[in-house]
Amino acid sequence: MSTRTVRIVVLVLVAALVLSGVGLAVAGLTGGDGSGSSSGGAGRSVPAPTTTPAPGAQDPPRPALRKYYEQEIAWAACGDNECARLTVPLDYAEPAGETIQIAVLRVPAGDPDRRIGSLVVNPGGPGAPGTTYAAQAGLAFREPLRERYDVVGFDPRGTGFSTAVDCVSDEQLDVFLAADPAPDDREEADALEQAQRAFNAGCAAESGALADHVTTVEAAQDMDVLRSALGESTLTYLGASYGTKLGATYAELHPDRVGRFVLDGAVDPTLTAREQTLGQARGFETAIRAYAEDCVDSGDCPLGDSVEAGLQRLTDFIDEVDAEPLPTGGERELAVGNAITGIIAPLYNRDYWFLLTRALTAAFEGDGSQLMQLSDLYSSRGPEGYQDNSSEAILAINCLDDPSAVDPDDIPGQVAAFEEASPTFGEVFAWGQAGCLGVRAEATVETPEIDAAGAPPILVIGTTRDPATPYAWAEALAGELESGVLITRVGDGHTGYNVGNACVDEAVEDYLVDGTVPEDGLRC
Repeated sequence: MSTRTVRIVVLVLVAALVLSGVGLAVAGLTGGDGSGSSSGGAGRSVPAPTTTPAPGAQDPPRPALRKYYEQEIAWAACGDNECARLTVPLDYAEPAGETIQIAVLRVPAGDPDRRIGSLVVNPGGPGAPGTTYAAQAGLAFREPLRERYDVVGFDPRGTGFSTAVDCVSDEQLDVFLAADPAPDDREEADALEQAQRAFNAGCAAESGALADHVTTVEAAQDMDVLRSALGESTLTYLGASYGTKLGATYAELHPDRVGRFVLDGAVDPTLTAREQTLGQARGFETAIRAYAEDCVDSGDCPLGDSVEAGLQRLTDFIDEVDAEPLPTGGERELAVGNAITGIIAPLYNRDYWFLLTRALTAAFEGDGSQLMQLSDLYSSRGPEGYQDNSSEAILAINCLDDPSAVDPDDIPGQVAAFEEASPTFGEVFAWGQAGCLGVRAEATVETPEIDAAGAPPILVIGTTRDPATPYAWAEALAGELESGVLITRVGDGHTGYNVGNACVDEAVEDYLVDGTVPEDGLRC
């Protein structure tokens, strides 16, 4: 899911997996460098990909790209899985020029004799590493998918173990993420603007030409090279959050190569930056109110005895931390930026609301360590530093896709509209519109309008109280795609597959395993 709010870094299911206590070191990867009708409908069937490959499966869009499309993946042992690197051009307009590396990880199908093919997955962000997502297949995907598919994750260009962007040092990133995301006065506003401009200038200075080539369009082009290298005639894909934008972009660029596609927690690519940010403000207000109500109803809630009193207590607490950071028992104090991130992180999944209750209970007693842990997990920060570049890549990618930014002098006049959408977080979201100030990278490709005309049915999942990708976005994307099929999960949290809703799970698995298209408008 793309967001313009600097500190609300959406890591989707990866964040939830980390919060569950499951860590991962991906061995072997080091840092650095079918067709069908165009309308969906219940009972329709989408054929499985041909993996032998079929005639023309490796034909590139242009002859100059043939060497990339015909490369063979050299898999090597990677812990319990298999890892490899894919070579792609830095600039698809100059395929004979500089190349970059894309990290790929495969979890082989549990039932090789009944293997369908490869299921390529992306967890969102942008910036979240897909290799980690695939390696966590035992948690992220249910047995019907794991048994029949090789689960294949890749780190999109500029991220993770692929050739990665760099913007600032770990020490600078600590300061950047800890800073007040909603300035209290002119001095703080000037400091925020300077920090934002320095961060974005750093991406260009530290990453060189790569900073100009991490668009969603180019990542989608890489996916087609990956499809060919995997030997698949069509791409079978499950993308979450921002991964839905990536998948929809692929479908627009290569509708004839779309196989069984699932887009979960959908992004509406037609929204302006302001519309997107306002939508998320409303979404997170819905989530924090749902959390507060659940906390109050459960009894012994640190927020108090009512939702309104609880949200006021939370707002007062944020102001208190802004004035005086809390000790954490370590060298770093819990500053206001960390506190807000730590509060937001567990809202992605109802199962982790108890972690927020524990963290707030401790924080109200003067101990910021648990909120800091949640903030660090959300930002992929370990004891020795950041474990990936997701907190940098999200801005590098988003601001290359759309470099628009609101002048800081104009933001105070917009705060009221954002606070109407979210009394709790509105000011933070309003100031998030300054996230692309000072961007120096320039995209060399255009972002297309998306309808994926000619693609077979594409499943789009929306959750009614999703904080990060509001349900209206799924409705919109399903309508924008010529072959969109909408599935609605009624509930809380981000994304709909494998979060305890059997109706959604069965619809997704029947489609990906058997090719059976569910009824458009299915409500679960």
